[in-house]
Amino acid sequence: MKKYIVLLNPEEREKLAKIISAGRGPARLFTHARILLKADQSEGAPGWPDERISEALDITVQTIERLRKQLVEEGFDKVLSRREYKQKVSRKKIDGDVEAHLIALACSSPPEGRARWTLRLLADSIIELEYVDSISHETVRQTLKKTKLSLG
Repeated sequence: MKKYIVLLNPEEREKLAKIISAGRGPARLFTHARILLKADQSEGAPGWPDERISEALDITVQTIERLRKQLVEEGFDKVLSRREYKQKVSRKKIDGDVEAHLIALACSSPPEGRARWTLRLLADSIIELEYVDSISHETVRQTLKKTKLSLG
């Protein structure tokens, strides 16, 4: 027994038919339109089972089930629109103040017993001086590279 049943009204069927006959657009949109038209259980509609749609359109049954669920839960317009892409915003560990301290430390003379600063030594020193809670040597390298400061 199907949990989510596709019941399209005539306007929705007409809109889907228009999308398919347009000939241009995202392939995903055409596929979704074809799935919905074939899965429609309304009177006079094909009402194909998922397995038959899967074979005819060369897609998985899970895709059909997911699309049917989205139609029932989110609505007709959401199925045809693309999900909004949200890019992750990375959190910077080093702000201007910490960067200034890092540069000053890198320009200072290295600790006793060392010939020069290493990235790991700088990272450990920045943590030890409690400018940041944790930082990797790679973040130190990128910061120094950005400021065109060389340890060599």
